[in-house]
Amino acid sequence: QVQLVESGGGLVQAGGSLRLSCAASGRTFSSYAMYWFRQPPGKEREFVASISWAGGTTYYADSVKGRFTISRNNAENTVYLQMNTLKPEDTAAYYCAADRSLRTLVQLTTTPPQYWGKGTQVTVSS
Repeated sequence: QVQLVESGGGLVQAGGSLRLSCAASGRTFSSYAMYWFRQPPGKEREFVASISWAGGTTYYADSVKGRFTISRNNAENTVYLQMNTLKPEDTAAYYCAADRSLRTLVQLTTTPPQYWGKGTQVTVSS
């Protein structure tokens, strides 16, 4: 089992940057593909980004492509989400997730990742 704890959220002005971190427990972090999702107020949860086990493959939602970067440090059991040029519509609770499989966006609609953190709030003011 994997336990995930997110940090780094907060309040930032539009155009600013934040870096989210997700610390994972366990000795098998490198066996898991990692994901970031977000849930804006009053809306459904949505995919943000994912990264493969060794970090060689990444996927992004169109809405964040070119602004957000997902990365991981397997030696430190941590995955990051660097968020630049933030917009008010990026305001959401951000969740880290883990699964042994790296799923496509289509697959994620029916099979979400197995393990989830409790989330960290990001608020972008205009």
